[in-house]
Amino acid sequence: MRDREQRRSSRREKRRQRRAVPAAVPVKPLRQLFAPYRVLDEEGIEAVHRASMRLLKEVGILIVDYSPLLDTFRAHGAKIEDNLVKIDEDTLMHFVRQAPPSFTLLARDPANNMPIGGPFTVFAPVYGPPFVADLDNGRRQATLEDFKNFVKLTYMTPYLHHSGGTVVEPNDIPVPVRHLDMLMAHITLSSKGFMGSVTHPDNARDTVAMAEILFGPDTIRQNPAVISLINVSSPLRFDDRMLGALEVYARARQAVVVTPFIVAGAMSPATMAGTLAQQNAEALFGIAYAQMINPGTPCVYGSFLSNIDMKTGAPCFGTPENALALFAGAQMARYYNLPYRSGGNFTAACSPDAQAGYESASTIWPTILAGVNFVLHAAGWLEGGLIAGYEKFILDLEMCGMMTRFMQGIGLTEDDFAWDAFQEAGPGQHFLGTQHTTRHYETAFYQHSVFSMDNYEKWAEDGSPTAFQRANAIWKRMLKAYEPPPLDPAIAEQLEDFVTRRRAEIQNAR
Repeated sequence: MRDREQRRSSRREKRRQRRAVPAAVPVKPLRQLFAPYRVLDEEGIEAVHRASMRLLKEVGILIVDYSPLLDTFRAHGAKIEDNLVKIDEDTLMHFVRQAPPSFTLLARDPANNMPIGGPFTVFAPVYGPPFVADLDNGRRQATLEDFKNFVKLTYMTPYLHHSGGTVVEPNDIPVPVRHLDMLMAHITLSSKGFMGSVTHPDNARDTVAMAEILFGPDTIRQNPAVISLINVSSPLRFDDRMLGALEVYARARQAVVVTPFIVAGAMSPATMAGTLAQQNAEALFGIAYAQMINPGTPCVYGSFLSNIDMKTGAPCFGTPENALALFAGAQMARYYNLPYRSGGNFTAACSPDAQAGYESASTIWPTILAGVNFVLHAAGWLEGGLIAGYEKFILDLEMCGMMTRFMQGIGLTEDDFAWDAFQEAGPGQHFLGTQHTTRHYETAFYQHSVFSMDNYEKWAEDGSPTAFQRANAIWKRMLKAYEPPPLDPAIAEQLEDFVTRRRAEIQNAR
């Protein structure tokens, strides 16, 4: 009896391990089958719109060290007071309306091209942490090897649709040339789409040049090959670094995600209404500028919004206010007929513990129910974005997988109603042995790859492994099984030549 149970246990564990190490396959975006959840009625949406228009007209946006924007807005009738830009509603909205409601984002494998906007949701990994952490080595500075590891893990999972951008900061590479190594990693180690560098306009130009080598100059003007994160230095302020990158991408007709970066209570008022009005004003201002540069530039209305802990000053994630703002932001983006970026698996926790799980779940559910189109930080986020956690990445993939199943909705075909199972089992009998159950055995319900459904005795017999420990084993197995997608040798050579030349130019200019 014990031997049979051990064999069954071994088979269950092998199935779990197979599910945890997927072969890289083309991915499909999630599609909303139900109406997005709303927290604002029509009057509320109009109230936020009017407040943001008043902010732009009466308070204005401060521009730091970037005269091209001042010249452009002045030419379109905006009021310029030193470095402060004030603009009326009619002028602003004339340009906002020129942004497309949706667009297709290219990937090296055309099967991984992604629609951005409409009913679609696209998951991308964590962005920007200077540190990484894992069960074996703890928290440490991220390296290029870590960057490559996360690109590989992202490529292998079916639950992330896009390779992301600065998945971690590779601190072992000098800052001036770091973007070249990151772009090469995305391009060569994955066939999913990638994000561009925004740390300097020259880095954005390098991104565009590499995308042109990979796809062709004409192709990326038809559909963008790059999407890039343009952060607003809130409150009501844009800096030269982000504006310079935005201008480069807009002129090349590459997609930009204009995202106010707000910790409510510190970088915005301590009320949701005031915060939403500010966020709306900032996002629309940046989108209008992109359209002034190049009408029709693909733009995404972005939101990164947490709130401050009034006792400590630390940012909070997974709070009720975070969720309300996420829902309301989605409604405002739809009001302007724009794609929306927000959400993810956020937490302030420093390890993938219960706090991390609760806070992340409190963010990913609103993300799905709000109908967010582009989701950064869907996997790996720890310590308020300072850490990319290997185990947290795997645990977040489990949640992304569950969200994927949830968004498939309820099937209502004749087979889904299981008439043959009712006939075979009959009243008072279980369904486990029916042919219908056998046919649907592996697809009926979401199959966990990290979480364990074993009872206490079985769990204890296996060594009482935690989800943290199981996730640690999974990412290691995934990296061991990784195989790079093929890349045309001629294109690879052109990319290597470009990177070698640019690296030398940058280093010689220092």
